[in-house]
Amino acid sequence: MAKKAKASVEKIVKKVNKEFEKTSSQIEGLVSDAMKQLDTLQHQVQDPIRKLLKEVDEVREREMKRFNDEFERRLDEFHELQTNILERLGVASKEDIRKAEKESKKDSNKAKAAKASTSANKPAAKKATPKKAPAKKPAAKKAPAKAPAAKTPKPVDKSDLTLVKGVGPATAKKMKEAGITSIDQIANPSTADQEKLNAFSNIKGFDQLSAEAKKIN
Repeated sequence: MAKKAKASVEKIVKKVNKEFEKTSSQIEGLVSDAMKQLDTLQHQVQDPIRKLLKEVDEVREREMKRFNDEFERRLDEFHELQTNILERLGVASKEDIRKAEKESKKDSNKAKAAKASTSANKPAAKKATPKKAPAKKPAAKKAPAKAPAAKTPKPVDKSDLTLVKGVGPATAKKMKEAGITSIDQIANPSTADQEKLNAFSNIKGFDQLSAEAKKIN
């Protein structure tokens, strides 16, 4: 009976080992399939992300290029507008000033060179022999010098509001449109004029406009 029992136990052990090996093989197969699915899923997720990042970089580069082009265009427009404003105001540009300075230096150098050349070529003056001085005549009385005629001051154009400190061309235009057409209306404003002037209270130095206008004769 002991032999039968031992054989039965060995049979059970073999069966258990076989089932264990079978189960282990199945588990390994499931793990392998899971890893394959995980790799596939990772590729499915990474590829769109890479593509999206690439598209984002392309969009960013395109927008930066567009921004730079727009910035340069606006800068050119600003310089052109600045030049036009300076020309309208009669103010020379920096380039014109530099050219004028160069021309002035050239003219000055030419004048110095011509002067030096004239001095070098000019013969030395002969010493004059001293002559007897004629007898002195009594000096005639000088007539009193006439006083220079007083210059008549040029009349001030009271319609030019820009003569008032603090009023620029644009503000002057708006004031005239509002009915302020004379400097006197700013210096000594009526009640109606004061109401019109109050519309320009936001300009710099508004409180001093009346005082500045009174200084203009």
